[in-house]
Amino acid sequence: MFWGRGYPGKGEAGEVEAARPIRYSGDGLSQIGDKGRFVLPSEIRKTLRESGDGERVLCLSKHPRWKALVGFGLSRIEELEAELEREERYALDRGHDFDRDLRAQQLYGYSRLPFDDSGRFVMPDRHFRLAGIEERVFFRGMGRSFLIWNPDVLMKMGPGFEEAQEACADLIAQAASGKAKG
Repeated sequence: MFWGRGYPGKGEAGEVEAARPIRYSGDGLSQIGDKGRFVLPSEIRKTLRESGDGERVLCLSKHPRWKALVGFGLSRIEELEAELEREERYALDRGHDFDRDLRAQQLYGYSRLPFDDSGRFVMPDRHFRLAGIEERVFFRGMGRSFLIWNPDVLMKMGPGFEEAQEACADLIAQAASGKAKG
């Protein structure tokens, strides 16, 4: 059972339970709507709310290597410093250069975007440019975070992206035939 931002809570008999880690899964497709809004898939929207103890906030940044965006909830913010330390230690242990400032600005340079009860949110223009987003986006859960792709960009990715590409193609076909799931 989940009890908030990684804090233990009370179980049925009053015992303390460990917090369930936040994990994003599932896929979704959203067309840009009125007022320039996209809609989060319900499964991802629910997990974002859990991550924020009920707050409706989407944290969004550019993926460090791919032309995609990374989305996550408020609980993930608490993990960023440990991730930075881990990456620095890994690089230094192997004798690789590590630009801590560059990586820190990538990790902490996220936007905090509110979304409504239906999952609608407005994406800043810079995110459109960074990910090549135009009229629609594909969401892909990946555990501690999720990706937001322009489907056309995703389809050009090489080996290793076949599952995501097929899931995206299926959702586009469903939307075109009017059988899209809400």
